This record gives sequence, structure tokens and C-alpha cells, in this order.
Amino acid sequence: MPSTIQPDIAANLAQVELRIGEACARAGRRRDEITLVAVTKMRSAEQIRSAYRCGLRHFGENRIEEAETKVPELRTDFADDPATWHMVGHVQSRKAKRAAAFADVIHSVDSLRLARRLDRFAAQMAKRLPILVEVNVSGEASKYGYPAWDPTTLAAFVSQAREFEALIHLQVLGLMTMAPIVADPELARPVFRQLASVRDALRDQASFSAWSQLSMGMTDDFEVAIEEGATMVRIGRAIFGPRPHQEEDF
Repeated sequence: MPSTIQPDIAANLAQVELRIGEACARAGRRRDEITLVAVTKMRSAEQIRSAYRCGLRHFGENRIEEAETKVPELRTDFADDPATWHMVGHVQSRKAKRAAAFADVIHSVDSLRLARRLDRFAAQMAKRLPILVEVNVSGEASKYGYPAWDPTTLAAFVSQAREFEALIHLQVLGLMTMAPIVADPELARPVFRQLASVRDALRDQASFSAWSQLSMGMTDDFEVAIEEGATMVRIGRAIFGPRPHQEEDF
């Protein structure tokens, strides 16, 4: 593996780390409470290698097809100090087996049907697959996830969440959400606060005490997410720069 580091990535990552540290200080939190997942959608293998050389060990792919072209080779490159590969994009149920095969963590489990398929395939692969349950706390029709934006939908979600207890080949780490795309990151704060409230409502019941993680916050709003309790932030553009064809998110 070549030993060069792309200067822009190194400088961008240093700036991201500074911003994470400042957000942690404002929230009275420690930096080691936050996992930085570098989102690598539409990024080359060499860009990912450069980020790895800068110290990053968590990478997030958005599309299974793209991940399958990059991750196997990079796993070999990083074999001496393995990276953790996160699936952060939507997973169709028919692609569950492929997602379970490449991902170390899946953030976007948005239905019991998908969870059951992942559990079955994880069993076939003799693995226990860490996941996060995706929750829609904004009420946007365009967002995936279990509805949980008011007392009625929250109560229904808590009831349905018990179904995950039977899926012994999945390890539920916590919850994930996608905030609306807004010009002012402060406008995303209520969404992040609501996800933390959903997590707390679950953890008040003993069977959900292990659902501690909150995957929320991207390039434009991750500082607010950290202030509201994020334990995983999914950042792409702030590390790698604009994509060749700029798309929504991360």
C-alpha cells in the first residue's frame, strides 16, 4: 500500500477533529465518546487509503454495489490493523444477504422484515451482526425508519421494538436517524433531541438497556448532534471535499 497522504484530506480531518473537540467541550463530553464514521460514497480506494493513513478506522458506505467493488481489496490492505465497515445507506430487504456479508455494522435497519432477514443471513455466516434501528423522528414522508415523532408513534415503536429480542444473531447497538436538510444546523436540533428522547424511553425499560448508541449528524450539523448526545457521526464532505456529482447527505 503506498505511503502517501493526500494533503487536503489530512487538513480537512484536522479541522473536523477540532470541531468535534469543541462540540464535546460545549456539551461536557469526552472525545472518546464519539465514533467518527468517514462516509466514503463515491470516494476512490486511494482516498480511503489516505484517510486510513491519517488515523481513521471507521468507514461508511451508502450503496451495497459500490461497497462490493471497494471493501474486499481494502480489507486486505488494512489486514494488519483492520478498519470497521459501516453500512449507512438504505438497505432493501432483497439485498440483506449482501449487506450482512460486507458490513461490520448496519445503521439503517428500518423494518422488522429487514431485521429478520439480516438475522437469518448472519446465522448462516456464523456471526452476530451489530445494527442500529433507523427511526424517523422528523415526520418527513421522504425519510425511512420507524415513526417515532409524537407520543402515539413513540409508544407504537417501543412496542414493536420488543420483536428484536428474538433475533439472536443481531446485536442492537442503538438508534439512527436522518435529520432534514436545512440551511441552519440549529433547525436540526429538535430532531436530534427527539432521537435521544426515544433512546431514553427505551432504556427506561430493562430489556433495552443496551440500546445506547445514537448515530446522527453529518457534515452540516454534526456539532449540534454531538451536543444532543450523538455517539456516532457520519461525515463525508468535510473530510473528502465535494463529490464529483454533489448529492444530498453526509
